[in-house]
Amino acid sequence: MADLDFHHVPVLPEAVIEGLNMQPGGRYLDATAGGGGHSRLILEADPTVSLVAVDQDGAAIAATQTNLAEFGDRVTYWHGNFAEFNSAGALFNGILADLGVSSVQLDVGDRGFSFRQTAPLDMRMDPRQDLTAAAIVNHWDEVELANLIYTYGEERLSRRIARKIVAQRPWQTTTDLAEAISYCVPRSYRYGRIHPATRTFQALRIAVNRELDVLETLLKRSPTWLAPQGRLVIISFHSLEDRLVKHTLKDSPDLRVITKKPVVATEAEINQNPRSRSAKLRVAERNLF
Repeated sequence: MADLDFHHVPVLPEAVIEGLNMQPGGRYLDATAGGGGHSRLILEADPTVSLVAVDQDGAAIAATQTNLAEFGDRVTYWHGNFAEFNSAGALFNGILADLGVSSVQLDVGDRGFSFRQTAPLDMRMDPRQDLTAAAIVNHWDEVELANLIYTYGEERLSRRIARKIVAQRPWQTTTDLAEAISYCVPRSYRYGRIHPATRTFQALRIAVNRELDVLETLLKRSPTWLAPQGRLVIISFHSLEDRLVKHTLKDSPDLRVITKKPVVATEAEINQNPRSRSAKLRVAERNLF
């Protein structure tokens, strides 16, 4: 697997720092450190704060250690999924989670997240886990595949796509799968605003990495990691995540929602960082009592 050059451009940087409501001497958790872009913003915002940087991708956590080396012992690193993180009873003044696949993971072909380059059907954010996209498309039955693509990809042509996948097994590469999906949908759909395989690839990625399950775990556990009036900041990139974040924050007896509507990127930021176009940021605060 190729070494990844994690140069994380943080989305919504001003909104993140404002949302965290930085406290002098505070302790912060970046649950999805990536290359350390948001972690750097937090550390630079106040020279008295400390931070724990978490990521399940070994290449990402290694890059974060390199990129944040100048901050010395102000930073602690933890390699693993944020849903499995143990705060050991220590409380944070702020927790940030920037969800979804990183731009670097998308851009490096051999991870299999994107169909822009030919790659094995992998899609694991943590290469230590067993389940891959290839296992799903080559071994799940047609009904399971259709339900997966419809539920996680919100794809209205899920049954047709699942039928095509099963009929032409086995699948080896991202580009072969994407091309087959393109040619099993109507021409008008084929040349729409997004590639016809986009939603199916999203569904596979979510399933491989159990993204909604681990997000739900984080949302349930994180209030217990926050000090009173500590802030939880979540950035999501698709409607399934955002709905889960919105309703869980609203329904939590331990949190007060700060953002009545999600914060989104300005046109200026979108022009500089196109990934920010679909970002939605929500903030909640730990109740005082």
